Amino acid sequence: MQNVVRASSRAQRAPAGFTLIEVAIILVIVGLLIQGVVMGQEMIHNARVHDIISQQGSVEAALLAFQDRFRALPGDYAVADSNIDCGTSACLNGNGNGRIEAGTGGAIHEEILAWQHLNAAGFITGNYRMSSAVVTVAAPDNTPTSVYGGYVAVITDAVWGTSGNTVPRNNVKTGNLVPAEVLAEVDRKTDDGLPGSGRFQFSTYAAAGATPPVGGSTPNGCTDADAATANWIARGGYDNCGAATLLH
Repeated sequence: MQNVVRASSRAQRAPAGFTLIEVAIILVIVGLLIQGVVMGQEMIHNARVHDIISQQGSVEAALLAFQDRFRALPGDYAVADSNIDCGTSACLNGNGNGRIEAGTGGAIHEEILAWQHLNAAGFITGNYRMSSAVVTVAAPDNTPTSVYGGYVAVITDAVWGTSGNTVPRNNVKTGNLVPAEVLAEVDRKTDDGLPGSGRFQFSTYAAAGATPPVGGSTPNGCTDADAATANWIARGGYDNCGAATLLH
């Protein structure tokens, strides 16, 4: 009988698992960890949105300042060799037709040359140089990139908005590799929030993934339609999108 009592006593003293208080504490800790991760992701997202906005604004300001000083567009400036100091080699000249053009038919790529003009004139930082008139591809030494690594472009073209657009405008491209949700947030903060209207619009320049810029005909998962009434696919959208800020 005594042995039975001792066994029963030991059984009563055996561990009974977590108490309700211990479980509650664990759940609180897990919740705090999850909240920290979510807040960290949100901070990164907001920082990248701010970076895109800042870069677009800086390039626009630089272009306008260049235009005000030289009465010409960077890249298109026809007498840059006489008025801008590009260092050991004379600046390359654009054709002076009032547009920043992606060279066709062997013409110089003014959208790449624009960065050298802006840089050499002191309107942007960095060390961007177009080594010769036959350069056709954006590269780290001649073109700035966004926080996502895509090449930014300043150009006069119609590759913005819907695929049916045929109106060339001076614009600043964000470059590709930007998630749709980031562009949606940029649009909400700086424009009307719609990819097919306003000053900040979707551009197939990025979705086509080509340099020099080549347009496409579909939203490519960045917007829900190829129309002026389209919306950004902010959740679950493509992560290789781009947009353009139209300049006045």
